Amino acid sequence: MIVDFVKASLREDVGRGDLYARIALGTPAKAKIIAKSDGVLAGELYCNALCEIEALHVSWHYKDSQAFKKGDILATLEADSHTLLKIERTFLNMLLHASSIATLTDKYVQLIKPFGTKLLDTRKTRPLLRNFEKYATRTGGATNHRMGLDDSLMLKDTHLKTIDNLKAFIKDARKNIPFTCKIEIEAETQAQAENFMAVGADIVMCDNMSPEQLEAIVHYRNENYPSVLLEASGNINLETIVSYAKTGVDAISSGSLIHQAKWIDLSMKVQ
Repeated sequence: MIVDFVKASLREDVGRGDLYARIALGTPAKAKIIAKSDGVLAGELYCNALCEIEALHVSWHYKDSQAFKKGDILATLEADSHTLLKIERTFLNMLLHASSIATLTDKYVQLIKPFGTKLLDTRKTRPLLRNFEKYATRTGGATNHRMGLDDSLMLKDTHLKTIDNLKAFIKDARKNIPFTCKIEIEAETQAQAENFMAVGADIVMCDNMSPEQLEAIVHYRNENYPSVLLEASGNINLETIVSYAKTGVDAISSGSLIHQAKWIDLSMKVQ
């Protein structure tokens, strides 16, 4: 899957062939990937696949998940000049995209680490980039939420509108979904959260609630359904995430890890 993604990414850029290679002769060359801003590295796995496909030699000075500073040399590449110039943008785009997501994710992780709360990503990913972007959040220290509709059963408000008897539905669902699958239900009020615990949810997602509301739900869960996991979600950002982590919820999910990540600055310099 990674190889197919990398080949498609390179094909998008190269098209019918690099026009520069028609004109100039190829010569042995070296290049350095230089950080022009601070960040956390992600993308090594995909860049390695690109180097293998194009027969480049890469030496990494930083590895996935490691923090770097402006001015650091992240990697050194060796190949003929045609190859280096052909892969430059694809290599940098993958490294930039993944590292930017990992960099923002790490900021969230460091804020909530003292509270033992898991940071989760979401399915708010760019089309056809889910595996890549969730790899980036994972590299930054987050835990992946479900990858798609097929790896756990999640009932949101839109699903609940179609279900008449939730308790009976969950009982029937247990017979039809894989044994290892969890059932998660989205709650918008404390009353809903308490009801969803009672009918057998494994996870209750508390959506768009205040920290004060969450504290009450956490207390109720601890007293009555200690095995149920609680997830906080909805408009949680760097400024507010600590107040949510303090409530005692098990996890906090945020789509902003991906869709609010701003690209850091990296460049390739040919020697």
